[in-house]
Amino acid sequence: MAEQIFPTKGNLIACKKNLSLAKLGFDLLDRKRNVLMREMMKLIDEAAGMQKEIGDTFIRSYTALQSANITLGIDRSLENAVPEEKGFSVTSHSIMGVDLPTGHLDSPPPFPYYGFSDTNSQLDYAYMCFDNVKHLCAKLAGIENSVYRLATAIKKTQRRANMLENVVIPKLETNIRFISSTLEEHEREEFTRMKVIKSQKSKKQA
Repeated sequence: MAEQIFPTKGNLIACKKNLSLAKLGFDLLDRKRNVLMREMMKLIDEAAGMQKEIGDTFIRSYTALQSANITLGIDRSLENAVPEEKGFSVTSHSIMGVDLPTGHLDSPPPFPYYGFSDTNSQLDYAYMCFDNVKHLCAKLAGIENSVYRLATAIKKTQRRANMLENVVIPKLETNIRFISSTLEEHEREEFTRMKVIKSQKSKKQA
């Protein structure tokens, strides 16, 4: 591949400039990858804690609902009375050029949409727990999407860094060595030729 480039001083200067830019690009990509990795690991830990909290809350919710069903019979108060949630929204912020979504649930405080005559405190507690789960799931959805986007960005960044480190930089270094050695050889040949010419002139004058 090095033989395909014409060995001139202009090409040597261009290769050295490109090599400097390639090394700078690799350094920046490596830093970006490290920043994204730290952010992803932080979100993974946050998601793991939130998943545990959601699981524990679901257990409390279904335990309370089970107790309510035992005392009230199979109750449909929550299912039929609580309105459909429509307050979910997504915002985003950028880290190293990667847009990370954040889930928000803008809903009013819990309100007893069902009547009190045929319900009890266990049903109320189940309703509160399920409402809490709803907010946690909205937040978790944003975190999991952020983790996926970060993983994709890290993969792309790693691929570009590998391309620079294993292909572009070695090729430029090879070209620089080839051009430098060729130019040095030409200079030695020119120096030898001039020396011979000077020697021949000296002999003629003698």
